[in-house]
Amino acid sequence: MYQDIVGFSLTTPAWLHTFAEVGTDAGLFLFAALFVVAAVRAWRGPARDLALVIAGPAGIVGAYVVSEVVKLLVREDRPCRGGVATIAACPPLGDWSFPSNHSVIAAGAAATLVLVWRGLAWAVFPLAAVMAFSRVFVGVHYPHDVAAGFLLGVALAPLFTLLLVGAVTPAVRLARARLLGGKGDPAPQPGAWPAGRSGGGAAPRPGPGGYVAEPPANRSVASMSRSRTPGSE
Repeated sequence: MYQDIVGFSLTTPAWLHTFAEVGTDAGLFLFAALFVVAAVRAWRGPARDLALVIAGPAGIVGAYVVSEVVKLLVREDRPCRGGVATIAACPPLGDWSFPSNHSVIAAGAAATLVLVWRGLAWAVFPLAAVMAFSRVFVGVHYPHDVAAGFLLGVALAPLFTLLLVGAVTPAVRLARARLLGGKGDPAPQPGAWPAGRSGGGAAPRPGPGGYVAEPPANRSVASMSRSRTPGSE
């Protein structure tokens, strides 16, 4: 399969060769820009959403580190060794092939972005798949290299992100409270009067000893019923 893909790629126009070589790295910059947009979008939302965006890059790095360890253990040579004609220059000796780090990063970025912005799934997963395939197209990876890298990125990057988000969320709340002058996430106040209850208006405030006064409308209804009870005067 590798030979078929590389043989086909050499018959394509020169502009597509350039696009395939540059497109993988350009796609990583696009993912970085999407993380910035996701952070701006999550700024006014729940603290956990912003924490997911912040922890996402760390989760991707964790998946990348795992892929590097696997590379050192497997030590699979590049398929472009031995004089195979390819679009891209063959990486130097010692730069192992399995799994594809580009595929790990692309798939990991897509998966972590979808954790907080599900509407991006239709765009980021196909983009990650094209970026992964481009590594075979230019001749520097076997198909199974990019498939394994894609699976590692999709599985490990969001997992590491979710493991970190519990520690990042309190820091986000604290930073947001300081930047907004003490206003953190909106939270229900203890003792608040249930919405839609007769009497409307603002929730009653606790009085001395923690006693919550009855709303005026309810108090007037109770007074009227007492006044109509025989013997109440």
